[in-house]
Amino acid sequence: MGFNLAVILRESARHWPDKPALIFDDGQLTYGELEAASDRVAGNLRSHDVEPGTAVGLQLPNVPQFVMAYFGILKAGGVVVPMNTLLKSAEIGFYLGDSNARMLISAADLAEQAAKGAAKAGVDDVLVAYPAAAPGGAGGLASFDDLLAGGQPEKPLYEQRDPNDTAVLLYTSGTTGKPKGVQLSHFQLYMNADAHRQGFGMIDTDVMIAVAPMFHTLGLTGVMNATILAGGTLRLMQRFDAERMLEAIERDRATIFHGVPTMYHALLNHPRIDDYDTSTLRVAGSAGAKLSPELMDSLERKLGFVILELYGLTESGPVATFNRRDDRRAYSVGKPIWGVDMEVWDQEGRPLPPGAENVGEFVIRGHNVTKGYYRNPEATAEAFTDGWLRTGDLGYQDDDGFFFMVGRKKELIIRGGYNVYPAEIEDMMYTHPAVSEVAVLGVPDDRLGEEVKAYVTVKPGHSVTQQELVDFAKERIAAYKYPRTVEFLDEMPKGPSGKILKKELRAD
Repeated sequence: MGFNLAVILRESARHWPDKPALIFDDGQLTYGELEAASDRVAGNLRSHDVEPGTAVGLQLPNVPQFVMAYFGILKAGGVVVPMNTLLKSAEIGFYLGDSNARMLISAADLAEQAAKGAAKAGVDDVLVAYPAAAPGGAGGLASFDDLLAGGQPEKPLYEQRDPNDTAVLLYTSGTTGKPKGVQLSHFQLYMNADAHRQGFGMIDTDVMIAVAPMFHTLGLTGVMNATILAGGTLRLMQRFDAERMLEAIERDRATIFHGVPTMYHALLNHPRIDDYDTSTLRVAGSAGAKLSPELMDSLERKLGFVILELYGLTESGPVATFNRRDDRRAYSVGKPIWGVDMEVWDQEGRPLPPGAENVGEFVIRGHNVTKGYYRNPEATAEAFTDGWLRTGDLGYQDDDGFFFMVGRKKELIIRGGYNVYPAEIEDMMYTHPAVSEVAVLGVPDDRLGEEVKAYVTVKPGHSVTQQELVDFAKERIAAYKYPRTVEFLDEMPKGPSGKILKKELRAD
């Protein structure tokens, strides 16, 4: 049986050729135009020795060229290797070398690092795209426009692949060592996009704010693929800025937003939020980290749309559980998507019964789970037990089948023999009127092994002392849980997807 994930664009272009597929700062592209552009890319890739199974690095922000290149590579039968735009040359070289990539498509303003990284990996074929520094590319490199050159092919290139063939090789962040290439198949990504489409109830009239980076699994599958599958419109944004996003929601009549908690926090606390019309938003998704109950309740009261929390990780494509509008439990991450199983295991790998007192590790199996890490059988064997993916995330299941996440296994704080879950402390501290953002970590302690510490940013116009926050926490949670120290920051360190980078706080 043959199957290519690019079918989602092809079918939407057949149904809605004149409908806007992409809206961006400088204009828009219809489905017909996007289909034609990706066809040209696919055909021209052959002259660059891109054949079925060839890996191509794709290092672009949320711009039209990302979408053109993505579907063009897939149509040519290639494997897309999405790459963070913040990567430096050594990291670029590792990604390209580890994936056996033959080409890199990058941005003109990243050309210097891209060229150095490609040279380290022995990749000679580097093309640069938006923003164009000059005709013909930047730094003497070829231009992405070369892949759009020529007439429209009479018979567009469209390679049929096995459904289990790798479509995307997405690298993990590498917080515990070298990044690992997660193999995501054509069928797996299709099913995951459809899970998002169904979960949000997406239809062709929807306008999705695409601000989550499309080189990240959330933006790639939950935003781009899902919207293209539904025949909706992507409103592309290169980076998150609360005011520009509010402007886009109002101007483009956006109906869906899918992001991470820090983005919602910035929106809620924007001083001019009442000046914008956000009434067209009907539903939003939150993933990547736990959304505090205080933030969720405040957002839904203020903006009037429903926030559906979901859960997953790169290795699950990403979504594994979803809160559906017709089957939702606030503050949970929902139930497993169709065709997927999820359980909670103890340290010995035994399933735990329902109940908040039975916290264990989430494990997943099903069509959404990666077939393994590329060229890394040791890491693959470590990640799986009897076909179940060990996620490293901790939580529990209630009697009705809803899952609740309490934190990362690696972030668990063991204070004097007691387990402390940072997410619980963070949820509580968000209820303080002066707290803008909070991250709780364990720090070494000679007597107790670990002590609880909170990093906090304060809302504009508010003030609070360390002792006031310690006392606030002390009154609300058990004695072994509350933070003994609080460090104030001007700004939380965040990754490109907007998640707070606790590893950088830990390094401090």
